[in-house]
Parts: sequence; structure tokens; C-alpha cells
Amino acid sequence: MVDADYAKYKDPKESFDSRIDDLIDRMTLEEKIGQMVQIERSVASADVINKYFIGSVLSGGGSVPKKQASAEDWVDMVNDFQRGALSTRLGIPMIYGIDAVHGHNTVYNATIFPHNIGLGATRDPRLMKKIGEATALEVRATGIQYAFSPCIAVCRDPRWGRCYESYSEDHKVVQAMTEIISGLQGDIPANSPKDVPFVAGKTKVAACAKHFVGDGGTTKGINENNTVIDRHGLLSIHIPAYYDSISKGVATIMVSYSSWNGEKMHANHDLLTGFLKNTLRFRGFVISDWEGIDRITSPSHSNYTYSIEAGITAGIDMVMIPHNYTEFIDGLTLLVKNNVIPISRIDDAVERILRVKFVMGLFESPLADYSLVNEIGSQEHRELAKEAVRKSLVLLKNGKDSDQPLLPLPKKAKKILVAGSHADNLGYQCGGWTIEWQGLSGNNITSGTTILSAIKNSVDKDTEIVYKENPDLDYVKSNDFSYAIVVVGEKPYAETNGDSLNLTISDPGPSTISNVCGGVKCVVVLISGRPVVIQPYLDKIEGLVAAWLPGTEGQGVADVLFGDYGFSGKLPRTWFKSVDQLPMNVGDLHYDPLFPFGFGLTTKPH
Repeated sequence: MVDADYAKYKDPKESFDSRIDDLIDRMTLEEKIGQMVQIERSVASADVINKYFIGSVLSGGGSVPKKQASAEDWVDMVNDFQRGALSTRLGIPMIYGIDAVHGHNTVYNATIFPHNIGLGATRDPRLMKKIGEATALEVRATGIQYAFSPCIAVCRDPRWGRCYESYSEDHKVVQAMTEIISGLQGDIPANSPKDVPFVAGKTKVAACAKHFVGDGGTTKGINENNTVIDRHGLLSIHIPAYYDSISKGVATIMVSYSSWNGEKMHANHDLLTGFLKNTLRFRGFVISDWEGIDRITSPSHSNYTYSIEAGITAGIDMVMIPHNYTEFIDGLTLLVKNNVIPISRIDDAVERILRVKFVMGLFESPLADYSLVNEIGSQEHRELAKEAVRKSLVLLKNGKDSDQPLLPLPKKAKKILVAGSHADNLGYQCGGWTIEWQGLSGNNITSGTTILSAIKNSVDKDTEIVYKENPDLDYVKSNDFSYAIVVVGEKPYAETNGDSLNLTISDPGPSTISNVCGGVKCVVVLISGRPVVIQPYLDKIEGLVAAWLPGTEGQGVADVLFGDYGFSGKLPRTWFKSVDQLPMNVGDLHYDPLFPFGFGLTTKPH
């Protein structure tokens, strides 16, 4: 006798493929299209998810259940949405996504790791894996199962506002850093079928390699713009890290806003379907970027029906809508009913989305509990972040000549001046994509240690620390300081807001350097998402450290300045003399850097 209630797709003993086939056979067009939709939490509710069979929800940058929400608040919200999905006819769970790009960076009290450019300076894939593991635990602690990470862009021009999201200008470094995927998702078992996505259960998340492809190669580094390069260049610079990501079982790949030789990636069938799905045999799902299909047209959203057709036909499986979901659902439904888009394309998309959901065990454990809430900002994760900071620091100059190095600095000193806009600003130290999309200023944004506090924690008990953000030259000269530490750099930004043609240190940084380093021997610590103009001040500076965007654990900076650990970081990108040289990357014919790719002085710990 056949069990009337038995549904093969609900049986964990069945193979993924037979579960997928069984479920797709039962689905209506409406249910299939719902799976392809990802909406923002601000327009989501259990009722909306139930009514439209929504397959996925996300938090955009800074989008939270409430200000300073606890892990429990997040779990409750995600579970509420999930109950909406589970109460549909077929009970297909939704998957919740968030930009956890340097730790679980939208969540109050989470551990914020250095941004990718700093991690690229570590050259340490084992560390990357550990960061992936820690990030996965903190993301799962909030009930979320999907992280839009890692960004495996190869930034070829630091004028790009997302350059700090790129590990390096060299694809080999980026490839090595894809080890973070094994941390986020878990190690692929030896017997696992090749190129099939893999997520190892409830302490791991689905990862997302992004942005396919060429996002870091746009002209003048203009965000979302056009990458002009031949196919060979695309394959040899921008695509290699995708091979590594797919072989590590990456569950999803996000499409780039940018164009390749004038063709929008979101509409590029040749690369999304022909290359990624057919040649590379990627079997996870392809997701659009935020309003990515809207931006196929210029102006954005000006011919939405065309955009839906172009994007879905190109090979996008899940669409990050994020707000006007009914317009998308109605548009796509009509295109399928009128045979403009074949049902086979819809089935391919749904099969891929379901594969990821089945593989990660979402059908068996759709609801989160509070068992991991203590992982948020745990001491163990903060120690790991501190290690990442220490290994990410690049020492660019140490003393007027190599016979008399200034670093490591003595902890026993009579009086030390700490100056600069970035010395006592946790928000500046974390950069963009921290609590808010564009980042924030100030010390009460989340919990962490500023560089100033870290310096105070590190020096001898009898050493006097004087902090003055922007002192004048007379003050510096008349106070008998043993030496000074100047912490300056860029203010936080994300994406297009960070595009810059001049790459200068934020005011009053340059005058702080001039005043302080003109009056006493000084170390300048640069907090920036990329190389910035420093050559004009270099003669005055005795010690120069590129600290990138270190995140919440400022203690890691002081640990190395004062010699508890040695400097070991290597430049993940070329440091230019002047912006007129850009773009300039290692291997170029006219390569004339201030500091070459891979440069980094070392020191021995005390």
C-alpha cells in the first residue's frame, strides 16, 4: 500500500536529485517563480512569504530588526519569516541572506575582522579558513543561513570604491584567499560529487562568490562601470578565483553590476550560462545583485519587462528584487505564459535553488534556536580577529635609515603623543559595511577597542599618553614628547561613494602629519581601504604602517607597534607615487611604484 502522506522530497534518505525532481513535479508555476524571488526584510512578513511562496529574504546594508538588536531578536525575526514559508502548501523553507563581508558586520557586538585588502596582506589561507568558520558561527547565531561573501574581485585600480573588498590586484593571492569558503561552508568530503555545492549543516552558511565577473577591472575604477579587456585577459585575471570557489563547493555566485566590453553582466548569457554553468559546470544558484536586473537598462527600471527577460534568459536563478516583488512576479509569469521564457529555464533556476536548500539541510532544520547566541563577538573570535590584524599590518618605512629603526616602539617612554582623526574612532577603524552600509563615525557604534585604547593598554604603567587629535607644531615642539604615533586615513565609505580620483587622506590628516612629524620623531599609521597619496609627506615620516581597515580589534595594531609581535604583512597591491600613474599593477611595462606589490619590512618581536 502506498502511503498517501509520503512525499519523496521530505525523505532525507532519498538522494538530493530524486528529492529535487519529486518536489519540482509537484510545484505550480506560481510556486516556482516564488522560489526565484529574494525580498528585503523591510517588505517581508510571514503573510507575504506565504502568499507569494517567496524563496528568500535578505537584509540590505544596515537593515536590522531593531537598533542594537540582540542575536535572539534576529533569530525571532528570521523564524517568523520561516514559519510563513513552512505554512505554504509544500512547506519549502526560505533562505535568509546578509552581507557578512568582514565578520557579521551588520550585527551589534559582532566581531569585525579586517576588510579583505588587509586579509590579502596576511598571505595566510589557513587564517582565512578560521575567519570563515568564526563568521559562519556568528551568522548562524542570528538564525541566518546565507552570507554574501567572499568578494573575489581582483581590484586593478584603487580608485574603485570597493577596492578594500578585494584581497589583491594579483589573482593568485585572491585564489589562495578563497580558502575562506571552506571555513564558511565546511570542507567538501572526499566522496562529494565534483562542483556540487556543499554546506556542512547547522554551524555553516551558504557562501557567495562575487561579483561575476570583472567587477574590479572597470575603467578608472568607476563602480558598476565597464571592464574593457579581451577574453584572454578576463580568463587569466578575473576568472581564476571562480575555479577555486567552485571546486570548494561554493553554493552561490552573485552577478556583477559591471559590464564587459559594453555588455551588462546581468544580461550576459554567454558568460552566465555558456561559461559559468556549462563550461565550469557550476551547479549552485546564480543570484543577481541588489536591483541588478533593473540596472540592465539606463535609466534603471525604465523597461522592466525587458530587464526580467534579459536577466532570467541570461541565466540568473534568484533575483534580489528587493522591494517591488509583485511587479517582478507578474512580469515573469506573463513572460513564461506567453512562451517568451521557456519553462525549462524556470525549472533550471528552481532546481539550483532547491539543491542548495537540500544540501545544507534546510528542509530538516528550517528553524533556528538560541543555542549559538553566545558566539556573537565571543572572546575566541576577537582573539582571532586580533591575530588577523597583526598579520595584516604592512611596515612601509622604519627609520630615516635602516641602521636606526624606530619600530618596534619602546613601551617605557616618558611621554608619548598620540594624534590623528583615526586614533580614537572605532567606526573609522572598521570602515564601510559596518553596522550601516556606508559605515559610521564614533566609538559607540558597536563594541571593540580603538587604537588609542590599545596603545594605553600596551605601554608601561609610568608612561604618560597624551592624546590630541590635531595639534599645532608649537604644541608638539614645546611638550618634550619621546615620540609620536599619528593615526590618520580615509573616512568610511562603501561602493560608489568610495570612488575617488584623488585618493587623498581625509582632512585634517595631512596637516596633522606635517605638524606632528615636523616636531618630533613619529610613526604614521594609515587607516585606509587602499593605497593613498603619501609620497609628499614621506620625508618627514620616520615610520610608516599600512593598517588598512582593521575592524573592532585595535589591540592588534598596538601589539605589533610595541613589539609583542613582529611585522610580517606584504602589500597586496602596488603603492603608487601619484594617481597619474593609475592604473598600475605588478607586471606592467611601466611599473614605477612608491612601494612595489609584495613589499613589507619585517621586525622581530621584543
